[in-house]
Amino acid sequence: MTASFTRRTTAASSAKSRIAAVGAIAVAGALLLTGCGDQTKDDGPSTNETSSAPLADKLPKEIRDKGEIKVGSDIAYAPVEFKDDSGKTVGIDPDIAAAMGKQLGVTFKFENGTFDTLIGGLASKRYDIAMSAMTDTKDRQEGVDADTGKKVGAGVDFVDYFTAGVSLYTNKGDDQGIKTWDDLCGKTMAVQRNTFSHDLAKDQAKKCEKDGEKTLKIEDFATNPEAETRMRSKGADVVSADFPIAAYSVKNAGGGKYFEIVGDQVEAGPYGIAVAKDNTELRDALQAALNAIIENGEYKKIIEKWGVEDGAVTEAKINGGS
Repeated sequence: MTASFTRRTTAASSAKSRIAAVGAIAVAGALLLTGCGDQTKDDGPSTNETSSAPLADKLPKEIRDKGEIKVGSDIAYAPVEFKDDSGKTVGIDPDIAAAMGKQLGVTFKFENGTFDTLIGGLASKRYDIAMSAMTDTKDRQEGVDADTGKKVGAGVDFVDYFTAGVSLYTNKGDDQGIKTWDDLCGKTMAVQRNTFSHDLAKDQAKKCEKDGEKTLKIEDFATNPEAETRMRSKGADVVSADFPIAAYSVKNAGGGKYFEIVGDQVEAGPYGIAVAKDNTELRDALQAALNAIIENGEYKKIIEKWGVEDGAVTEAKINGGS
């Protein structure tokens, strides 16, 4: 399946997304989506010997000494990060992190948290980084609230590692006549809160009202699986999520019998690994590690494994979002 994209001419276009348009997902296995928020650690693949890692000396001494990088992540977002049937954290992000860990000689330890708490977790030093399908945006770089335009934090730096897009999906066989975002007026959307999909929904609701249409009702949830459950129970007409997540759910939920994607993807933009503004040494080490796995082919293998080649990047940029 070939991805296609439609740029929306609303205020959301300047906000950018948690993700942007990617190619079709072809992921093997019908793995179940699981909830998050238990705030527990989950050890991913790692390397223990910093002495043999080519980029270990680029890390801050504190991280080299402890041998791990604590990663804040919403681990309920298959196929980007999720728990498999054994409870192990798997997905695109954990695989990329493990490959980077080989370069840096440290373990990336994923810790489960709801998406809207991850940047705050960086500020409080609960996490060293956040890696969770988080879109690199100017607002997040500058610590600005997307709704109010007010400064709410110090902001973060991003090391960009992937691109993807936003999709709409409905219960299978019940598309509600939805083909574009303008068809959402008068509908009810379930969405994960504080994501770009949530921002797009709020912009669309304002547009519906401005145009004299029935408003778009929005129900927001801590996780995307909760939003899907709401739609499955007929409490909502549509869900919006990053395209890889929407495509994975359509392919796997109920053996492919629960959902269908409607319309085209919108709003291309980069995923970034978020790092506190004052942690430039770690940021630069991550950039070097990501560039190393791009150059040695490990990155390509991971992207191909998850069937998301159209979202691949050719270099690790810092703060490439807009």
